[in-house]
Amino acid sequence: MSLTLWIVLHAAQALLWLWVLRWGGAEYLEGTFLSGFIVDNFAPRWSAEGLRMAALILLVFCVISFVAGLLFPPLRCWSSGAC
Repeated sequence: MSLTLWIVLHAAQALLWLWVLRWGGAEYLEGTFLSGFIVDNFAPRWSAEGLRMAALILLVFCVISFVAGLLFPPLRCWSSGAC
């Protein structure tokens, strides 16, 4: 995966988690079927606070994987193996 694509994908993912965490996304997704697709299969049962907690945890993992991919380029293609 190219560096540009890596940055764009992680920026989009980080914006999604920031939207859930900070900009009212948790209230919008609370109790909806869409939260099951975005966060987890059990997310429609979660409150807004639970969705925010999941978004925070996933944002931390997003940052860690982004930095790891920047420092070690072979980690960018672990799923496809086509680097």
